[in-house]
Amino acid sequence: MSDADILKEAREAFQRAYDYEIVNRREAREDIEFARLSRQWPRQIEKQRLRERRPCLTFNKLGPVIRQVVNDARQNRPSIKVLPKDDKADIETAEVISGLIRNIEQTSNADGAYDTAIDAAVSGGFGYWRVDLDYAYGEAPGDLENAGVELFEQDICIKRVANQFSVYGDPDSTAVDSSDWMRSFVVEMVPHKEFKRKYPNAKMTDFGAEAWQGIEGQWRTDTAVMVAEYWKREETTKLVIGVQTENEVTIMPVADFQKLQKDDPTIEAVTQPRPVKCCKVTKYLITGAEVLETEEWPGTFIPIIPVYGDEVIFEGNRHFRSLIRDAKESNQMYNFWRTAATELVALAPKAPFIGEEGAFSVDPQKWATANTASHAFIEYKKGQPAPQRQEFAGVPAGALQEALNASDDIKAITGVYDASLGARSNETSGRAIQARQREGDVSTFHFIDNLTRAIRHTGKVIIDLIPKVYSTPRIVRILGEDGKPQTVKVNQEPDENEAQENRDAAIRIHDLRVGRYDLAVTSGPSFTTKREEAATQMIELIRSYPDAAPIIGDLLAKNLDWPGADEIAKRLEKMLPPGVRDDETGGIPPEAQQQIQQMAQAIQELGQRLQEAESKHGIDAAKVEVDRYKAETDRLQATQQAMGPTEIQAIVMQTLHDLLSPNDLPQGEGSFSGPTGQPEPEQMGA
Repeated sequence: MSDADILKEAREAFQRAYDYEIVNRREAREDIEFARLSRQWPRQIEKQRLRERRPCLTFNKLGPVIRQVVNDARQNRPSIKVLPKDDKADIETAEVISGLIRNIEQTSNADGAYDTAIDAAVSGGFGYWRVDLDYAYGEAPGDLENAGVELFEQDICIKRVANQFSVYGDPDSTAVDSSDWMRSFVVEMVPHKEFKRKYPNAKMTDFGAEAWQGIEGQWRTDTAVMVAEYWKREETTKLVIGVQTENEVTIMPVADFQKLQKDDPTIEAVTQPRPVKCCKVTKYLITGAEVLETEEWPGTFIPIIPVYGDEVIFEGNRHFRSLIRDAKESNQMYNFWRTAATELVALAPKAPFIGEEGAFSVDPQKWATANTASHAFIEYKKGQPAPQRQEFAGVPAGALQEALNASDDIKAITGVYDASLGARSNETSGRAIQARQREGDVSTFHFIDNLTRAIRHTGKVIIDLIPKVYSTPRIVRILGEDGKPQTVKVNQEPDENEAQENRDAAIRIHDLRVGRYDLAVTSGPSFTTKREEAATQMIELIRSYPDAAPIIGDLLAKNLDWPGADEIAKRLEKMLPPGVRDDETGGIPPEAQQQIQQMAQAIQELGQRLQEAESKHGIDAAKVEVDRYKAETDRLQATQQAMGPTEIQAIVMQTLHDLLSPNDLPQGEGSFSGPTGQPEPEQMGA
């Protein structure tokens, strides 16, 4: 497509998206202005009351409701776990990818992107973040000549979209997470001077030229021009074929296969060609009159992730509603009745004094300011009855009752009641209090669930990008679920030492380029919160069952947030009874473990000698000795826990001396030199 065709297509697509979203955007702006900026009075009424010098009070009861849902999402952050999907994928590589995604989230401050998006969804109905690529080394090293290939390596990152109104999605999307977007725009209004500085290679910098004639609307104003990222996703079809290469079948495009056949005619196809559907994503950076940049995106999804609020589909249109949209009128009524009560009580005219004509003639100035100034005394005319003050009308009970009704309406509409906001109630047990608080969580859970769906779609976008971005041998950092970092090699051939140690090792180490992976997203407390809860419940268990303290003491110390808690856990672990430890030896001292291994080898060799002896001489005595030797070994394993290394060594040497005597072996079989080639037991001594 030519630049003119791209611009024409982009302008038409943007106008269609703009018209489709105009209602959602208008209502979202009103919601945010009302609940977050506390502009809750109609402007005409506010101007009129201010002109008459009457109060116009605002009591924003919707802000805490929004913060309750948003902060609940912050405390229960969904996490991504990668799972293998086919036979070329493996569990260990899936764990590496999971750790890589956690590292991407941490290094790119993804929690800020998630928080901004869920806040926008709860406040206005929709929010966004985006997945992007950045160079692993942002700044070039001083010695460019000696810089390696790592200078060109890229990392995946997650960036927040601070202004949710800068994104326009695909009007034809029907997927719940909008993973089927085929068009999308990210727009920014740039002043003319800033545009010339930011895009020095742009040609259309004369905004009064003919090229700009007829391009009005959102694309330019008198002082600024709109720069848009135009994302376009196209479905294409590739013809692929299976080719036998070495010991496996490789799938490749037919065009690549034909090139290989020209170089090597012996290469043959093992399958018939078949069409495969795939997606191509392109990003165009444009103004209304010029294509500034064109970039091929390596992934197959548009990397802009929406988070929706309450979705309602009506007459083919998707409406995204905030949590507080239907509660705005109740908050307005609350403001009006509280303002009316305040006005009636505090700002109403003071009760006047009543007296006969001439009663106030003695000191008229003091009587005129009796309700606004403090006077020590005020005289009235002699012979006249004393002036009397009118009684106070009292608190306007009707206005206060209506204010309470409006407050209850807000709770009923949003589903967030006093218990969810931390107010005291009649419950005394922790379980009852949590049950009351969960009522609000259930009524607003669809916002948290939509956040989980958006993070799941983010995981799909990242998994789709990883084989293309992390495609070279490199060392990457991954994070465990507890946040502990470690580095692993990916896409690398195992060295000779590793191949000798593990003959069954795969051809490549954690090859991120092969295999298909899926993901699961779980929503719940963070690892730190889970650790704190585990420590609390362990303490309660020890209080109820003190005998459990020696068994779980090391686990409790691991979950405590103390300086040196890990060292305390290690010391407590050494005090565990035999058979409870997690180490392979089950608490057996290293010296004793070595002696046990030697005795096991001796049993194996004696068994071989026994078979030879039975086949030649038919002697059963040797078998009896082996059984006795094995019984002695079992006894030693059962009793060694209470003995030190010196005692165990003495018993082992004595047992070897008794059982491995040359006199006990069949004649003609030769002497026995011990399981490890050491001198005979007689030469070793006790």
